[in-house]
Amino acid sequence: MVTITAIIRARPNAQNIVRDALLSVVEAVRETEPQTVSYFVTQSVDDQCVFTTFERFADRVAMERHNASPALVRFLQRTKLHLDGDVVIHVGEEIASR
Repeated sequence: MVTITAIIRARPNAQNIVRDALLSVVEAVRETEPQTVSYFVTQSVDDQCVFTTFERFADRVAMERHNASPALVRFLQRTKLHLDGDVVIHVGEEIASR
């Protein structure tokens, strides 16, 4: 299982824009990405501008398909002026789950 963890920081007062854009990605993943095993999004309780995604893919091809998806392109277009720095991405191979 291939995973991505992404840490996304919105600019002050832009967290709702980023949140809504992330929710649109979640909806698209549900509808169009059967090889995306799970896709979680969290918003920090300590800093409402910080979001984290945890994404699980059946294989690297599914991950690459997601990363090139229209939904992700739209997310980046909608949020590019509202992000506070680069999105921090960690790609991994799942070694255990429950």
